[in-house]
Amino acid sequence: MEKKSLKDIVVMGKKVLVRVDYNVPMDKAGNITEDTRIRATLPTLEFLLAQNAAVILASHLGRPKGAVVPEFSLKPVAERLAKLLGREVLFANDCVGPEAEEKAKALKGGQILLLENLRFHKEEEKNDPEFSRQLSVLADVLVNDAFGVSHRAHASVEGITKFIPAVAGFLMEKEILFVGNTVANPVAPFVAIIGGAKVSDKIGVIENLLSKVNTLIIGGGMANTFLAAQGYQTGKSLVEADKLELAKSLIEMAKKRGVNLLLPVDVVIAEKFAADAAHKAVAIDAIDPEWMALDIGPKTAEIYAKALEGSKTVVWNGPMGVFEMDAFANGTETVAKAVAASSATSIVGGGDSIAALEKVGLAAKITHISTGGGASLEYLEGKILPGIAALADK
Repeated sequence: MEKKSLKDIVVMGKKVLVRVDYNVPMDKAGNITEDTRIRATLPTLEFLLAQNAAVILASHLGRPKGAVVPEFSLKPVAERLAKLLGREVLFANDCVGPEAEEKAKALKGGQILLLENLRFHKEEEKNDPEFSRQLSVLADVLVNDAFGVSHRAHASVEGITKFIPAVAGFLMEKEILFVGNTVANPVAPFVAIIGGAKVSDKIGVIENLLSKVNTLIIGGGMANTFLAAQGYQTGKSLVEADKLELAKSLIEMAKKRGVNLLLPVDVVIAEKFAADAAHKAVAIDAIDPEWMALDIGPKTAEIYAKALEGSKTVVWNGPMGVFEMDAFANGTETVAKAVAASSATSIVGGGDSIAALEKVGLAAKITHISTGGGASLEYLEGKILPGIAALADK
């Protein structure tokens, strides 16, 4: 890795500001419903605490849009983190200003302090230089372990690095190594599986991957647009009519580059978008004009799973259908099982794909699960992310 990571610097006795991504889901009562993002940072935090560093954590939660919104307070996160670490986590009611500065100054080695929501200040998202400076006075060095926000040039991600040096935390280091390096220099055969609702969300990813993969598999709602572009009747399925020419050009690009582009041969169609809707599997040339495709069909799922055999690198982003509804989950679950069973280096990104893996209990079988949604997509597009660019070079 060309960027410095935590092990390239001395942190003993230093004040270390760690940018984490604790934007976790909560219920209406303010209880954390899923804490993967908190647990993912524990190796970095435990390493720092073992080195007797004074650890200050900065994160955002939700979209308070620059106002103090009590329901987006990070206090419940401090409580959950304290349980996970088995030690006290101190809390500051603001991320900058007198209280934050006093608590950071008083913090001793081996102690940990969580600052209140960065986005309670509009200056965070505006990458305001003065706000960046105020954050920087709290610590000697920044450790960025928040890959999920590293595609944003925000004050706590990019602006602060103008004042104090920044290095990658262990979680960030894994993302750079797996998502960045593996996709830039994949071991062939390289198979990419791209799903989700819309082609428009993943144009850049598909275009970038077409220059690298041996096989590209398309599923989810976006597959309907590719089918419509080939002249198939898609009934009431989700189709991006303004992207038909783009889909045609991507099919041509795959042909020219010798990429094996796999599209559905059958789909599961439903009478309406509902969990209890009447549904059936049909060939792609037999979609009822009043019905809609909500999953890839069983034959397609089998073909997609078989395409992973013998692969050395697999990237998966996006579900194959409306997997939240059991009737339309088979395609996504079959692909999840095939990715997990593969001996390839497997990288999975996107909340829905990760949720599908967890649903079938196979997340542990994946080489690397990316914690960043939009950041993963932009990295797969080959874009330079501001948060990674701002890290100190080796």
